[in-house]
Order: sequence, then structure tokens, then C-alpha cells
Amino acid sequence: MKGTRIAYRYAKSLLILSQEKSKVDEVFADMELVANTITANRDLSLLLHSPVIKTDTKVKVLEGIFGSHIGEISKAFMILLTKKGRESMLGEIATAFVGQVKEFKNIIVAEVISAAALDAETRGVISKLAGELAKGKAIELVEKVDASLIGGFILKVGDSRVDASVSGEIKNLKREFEKNPYVPVI
Repeated sequence: MKGTRIAYRYAKSLLILSQEKSKVDEVFADMELVANTITANRDLSLLLHSPVIKTDTKVKVLEGIFGSHIGEISKAFMILLTKKGRESMLGEIATAFVGQVKEFKNIIVAEVISAAALDAETRGVISKLAGELAKGKAIELVEKVDASLIGGFILKVGDSRVDASVSGEIKNLKREFEKNPYVPVI
């Protein structure tokens, strides 16, 4: 929990700085790249968490990976984090920053989990439903496929959840049958 609070504070500081410099969108893209790269690359994550590897080496590696792909604000921020000994939290801070920018821009992430990939028509219907649940805020639809749902979908928007899956209906039916006091005696 302590790490999350620290990540939130660093992300908030970066957001304030990027607002002052009018570079919120640029830094947002940079931090999305950083978060996705660290999440996808286990070796990079291990390097950032290693107490054995020197700070200068970590700075050189980060500059080598992200140097030409990110802006000056993001680069200076990563170097500052590394020199302060917080490089192990870089991915968490980048993710927190992305979340804060979405909150700042009134964007809500809507996650739809379906049994199969969505077609354009179904995506439109689900986007409309997500928009109604978001109460006028902008929606970013994230799609995931889970064959265990058998059919239908589960939509999560903020604290709201709509379960229109076959497996969800089966679970509901099972609960109803368990509540039935009129169980036949055989």
C-alpha cells in the first residue's frame, strides 16, 4: 500500500509539471509507453528492481531503451527517479500517471469481457450501454475474451457491473435452485 501512495504522489507531481509546461498529452503517451514496456519486459523490470546494478548503469539502460522515443520531461523525470532510488517504482508511477490523466480528462475505462471477439455492431451497442453507465463521461472501451463465459458479455464501468453472460445466468439459476425449499425426496 505504501508503494501505491508513493507512486500516486510522484505521478501527481509529474501531472502538475506537464500541465505547467502544456505537455500533458506528450507525457501521457510517454508514460503509456514506459508502463507497457516495463510490464511486457520481465528483464527490464528485474534490472530496475536490482539493488546490485549501479544507478549510472540503470540510467544508461533507460536512456538506451526510451531515449529517442520519449520527450525531455519524461526523460528528466525517469533520470530523477533513478537517482532518488525509486526506479523500481517506475512502472507503477507511469501507470498511476496514466490513470490520473484519464481522470483529469474525465475518461472512464469500460472493460468488456466476452466469450468471443466483438463485431462492430455489438461493440457499438456495448459502447452505448457503457456511455449510459458512465453518466456523460468519455469512455475508453477495453475488450477481453474469456471463452469460459460460454456466451454473452460482462461489462465493468467504474463501480457498475453488467453480467449478461451465459455462465452468469447458470450461476444465478444454481443459486435459485439451492434456495428452493421444495426439494423432492427420493
